[in-house]
Amino acid sequence: MSSFKTIEWKDNRVIMIDQTKLPNEEVYFQCQTYEDVADAIKRMVIRGAPAIGVAAAMGIALGAIKIETSDRDIFFGEVHKITDVLLATRPTAVNLFWAAKRMLRVLNEQQGDIEGIKRRLVLEANNILLEDIEICRNIGRVGAELIEDNSVVLTHCNAGALATGGYGTALGVIRGAVEAGKNIKVLATETRPFLQGARLTAWELDKDGISVSLITDNMVGHIMSRGMVDAVVLGADRIAKNGDVANKIGTYSISVLAKSHGIPFYVAAPISTIDYDCPDGNSIPIEERNINEVTHILGNRIAPDVNVYNPAFDITPSENVSSIITEKAVVGEPFTEGLSELIK
Repeated sequence: MSSFKTIEWKDNRVIMIDQTKLPNEEVYFQCQTYEDVADAIKRMVIRGAPAIGVAAAMGIALGAIKIETSDRDIFFGEVHKITDVLLATRPTAVNLFWAAKRMLRVLNEQQGDIEGIKRRLVLEANNILLEDIEICRNIGRVGAELIEDNSVVLTHCNAGALATGGYGTALGVIRGAVEAGKNIKVLATETRPFLQGARLTAWELDKDGISVSLITDNMVGHIMSRGMVDAVVLGADRIAKNGDVANKIGTYSISVLAKSHGIPFYVAAPISTIDYDCPDGNSIPIEERNINEVTHILGNRIAPDVNVYNPAFDITPSENVSSIITEKAVVGEPFTEGLSELIK
């Protein structure tokens, strides 16, 4: 388990570590309202598909407990409005939509009084958090078997405790291997433009005593050509039914390089990240973010005022993926059949 809390429910507030301040400050953002939670997701105070799902669930619960009405129809309508606001924050991470559907399902199943429904929604949001932590531990245990002792593992972006309720998906696999007694070293890409690797992955691995070296994104091909990478492990924001993977921009390039150099390319994600209604990667919406993320670093302009394209994610085709690591099993080709088996 990590030595910090990514997100928690406390005294009818949602408290999350402010990832925009890392690694320079370890401070916590306190959400008093569901609008605060929506703002935190938009501004990437909290990010990472599983963590966004937890935040959305807690945001719905936080909004619900502040609704003042004794009319069930009005209450249900207000909860749906709150949910719509949270669903509009970020389009690519499917866990957000999965968590919202789960909260609405709980809402629609309740027959008691409104105060009882509020308590049930808070309980469900906290259950989603606890389940996420346990799911990530299982991903770590399952995936650790794929990582050999004395390996150097390359990861991209941040799919660690900061991206989940705790423990992590891709970094969960690394943590699982370390906990199994294996000697693991990690190469973390800086992950431009938002620097999740430099600011977050390097920070949390170093904080937990796991050996990590930071590289720039354009060093990956060189390092692979020198035989310095034994495996690639990263997370996902959405996985299509056929095994295509949406993940942080730059993932596709790394998959091409890994395939060219014969290096296994593993994707670690919970089953909730698999979108069974999405046939392939072409159907996954790609979020485009503020151009200032490209033209500025830590508020300082580094580029002239020119046109900028800033997609936050790219699609890695399933043929570039060696295996998908879930909490239940490792899935390989053919992915359509293997992923379908997970929900039977």
